[in-house]
Amino acid sequence: MNFDESNRLNPRFHDLIPGGGHTYAKGDDQFPEGMAPYIVRGSGSHVWDVDGNEFIEYGSGLRAVGLGHAFEPVLEAVRDRLALGANFVRPARLELECAERLAQLIPSAEMVKFCKDGSDATSGALKLARAYTGRDLVAVCANHPFFSVDDWFIGSTDMSGGIPQAVRDLTIKFRYNDLASLAALFERYPGQIAAVVLEAEKEVPPAPGFFAGIRELCDRFGALLVLDEMITGFRWHLAGAQSLYGIKPDLSTFGKALGNGFSVSALTGKREVMKLGGTHHDRERVFLLSTTHGAETHGLAAAMATMDYYRTHPVIETLWDRGHRLAAGLKQAALAAGVAEQVPILGQPCCLVFGTRDPAGQPSQPFRTLLMQEIIQRGILATSLVVNYSHSEADIDRTIEAFAAAFVIYRRALDEGVEKYLRGRPVQPAIRRFA
Repeated sequence: MNFDESNRLNPRFHDLIPGGGHTYAKGDDQFPEGMAPYIVRGSGSHVWDVDGNEFIEYGSGLRAVGLGHAFEPVLEAVRDRLALGANFVRPARLELECAERLAQLIPSAEMVKFCKDGSDATSGALKLARAYTGRDLVAVCANHPFFSVDDWFIGSTDMSGGIPQAVRDLTIKFRYNDLASLAALFERYPGQIAAVVLEAEKEVPPAPGFFAGIRELCDRFGALLVLDEMITGFRWHLAGAQSLYGIKPDLSTFGKALGNGFSVSALTGKREVMKLGGTHHDRERVFLLSTTHGAETHGLAAAMATMDYYRTHPVIETLWDRGHRLAAGLKQAALAAGVAEQVPILGQPCCLVFGTRDPAGQPSQPFRTLLMQEIIQRGILATSLVVNYSHSEADIDRTIEAFAAAFVIYRRALDEGVEKYLRGRPVQPAIRRFA
């Protein structure tokens, strides 16, 4: 692998774009030094960079590409709509048709509001919850890393610079699968919590009764349950993780794989709450979501084509099947190399991640860097192990082979010291206080 052109472009990116990219999780600080490729195109499960390197890609646009890059049925729908215009002074009929498609899939979606990203949708849900309850506080799950770029959430992270303390104080945290920690917040802040916000699942599945317990607490204390399905939606189940696990949210947010990489997201939920963002009701109106580009026709066309493909093809089943195959092969390879304890394969098969631990069993950024260094040079671009529908069995086999070879190096680094094998500085967490 040669990265000369990517490395030449790197300082130019940083000179013009703060952080060198428009998404922190895609930053070059998330990749081994000198091995952060700039992409020029993708097809299916593969991408090519400016140096001509070809990679099998995992993560697929931060989980936004569920079907595959440049997936023809979606592209065809987008091309057809582009020829008819992208944006108008009044709503397009397509907006209703897309909302109907989504409402047909998601049982809890009594009303739908489209926008462009997950942050706006989830912040919109919080605004509705505050207006509906007349309360200010929001309880978010401390085990889930990201809900929004807006102040109410980012103020609770290690990158809270520029956010007033008064805003930070409005967000409080509980722990996943720990109903007692949430109950304690309701007891500590009686009549003050507007919403409980969390994802359905990350690497750890919900414990029996966990979501039923959250529902009971929200009902007892008068808060709304907001379920962030940006990742789990169109990956865990066709009708969302809420259908898989029997979760009963008041409001839900969807995005990422909804448009197979095109920019579209959705806020959905109960009519009595969602209608506060409308024009005809007996309560004060809420300026909910009003974006110039929120209903661009090509984004909605992509969403409709994606949903239609999911309904007529075994997309969800394939994601789980490929993930099962990948997880089993990687676990076997890690065991054979003697690194099974240091490189755990975590999460549901449809949304896998890998851990990296040092000889003491502690999470390690240097060892994460080493593993990524070794797989990238073997043609695997993977900050996670999230598959899409286009990953073939041959892709999975090649990935397992690349990781198996990397595991051998990892074992040597455990025995002899990671510094001996690491080329360049370690990667860093995307959200951190200082450089």
